[in-house]
Amino acid sequence: MTPEDLLALLVTHQESLAADLHDEEDRAEVAAALRETREAVTAGRSASPALRRLRRALSALPPEHPVSAALGSRRYAADGTEGRALPSADAIGTVLNLLEARDATAASDPGPRTGAEPAPEPEELLAAARERLLAAPALTEREHAELLSSHEDRPELIRLVDPRPGGSGARCPRFQFRPGTLQPLPVVLRINGLLRADLDPWGAADWWLGGNGWLHGVPADLLGTLPDEELEGAALELVEAD
Repeated sequence: MTPEDLLALLVTHQESLAADLHDEEDRAEVAAALRETREAVTAGRSASPALRRLRRALSALPPEHPVSAALGSRRYAADGTEGRALPSADAIGTVLNLLEARDATAASDPGPRTGAEPAPEPEELLAAARERLLAAPALTEREHAELLSSHEDRPELIRLVDPRPGGSGARCPRFQFRPGTLQPLPVVLRINGLLRADLDPWGAADWWLGGNGWLHGVPADLLGTLPDEELEGAALELVEAD
């Protein structure tokens, strides 16, 4: 399945796509990834990061959704590189318009809700998502300093830097380590490598700390419960498969 195939699948299942993305934040993330993909295609630059973001956002769909089934089959192999066809900007716009039209309809017809607040802007959703990730349990400043002094630099480890004025220093989410130690879990390092945590730590953290429809849970909470192979298999849905 190429990126073009994926967009065609989204168009085919447009109604169920919008209906099954129940959470407004999930719809906003899919829409943001589609906009990013369209901008990359229009500008003629690599769309790989945007497509990885799109696949990550689509994991919010129920496992029985046709898009989930297609992505879960691991036949999704292309990221828009090596001569493979990219989806056209028009095709991307078709799906994006459907999602935005649904949100516009919901905003104009809030149903039984009274006094409903306006839908948040994408920047507000991004800020809220970052706050959620920064609020996750993390190493203390002393532990982080000890980690840096006692171990060689591990670019695979997720470190989140608060972008807000006066924000704290880098936060290293605690789920990445064996309980009670500063020893990184090998499976976490492998998956972080797949997710390119060195280039996109926020995206990698969101994968670990957000709900995952394929795993029926939050990946970080499933460490030590699910086999490592299942966690790695779910992460592979976001990267180029063989």
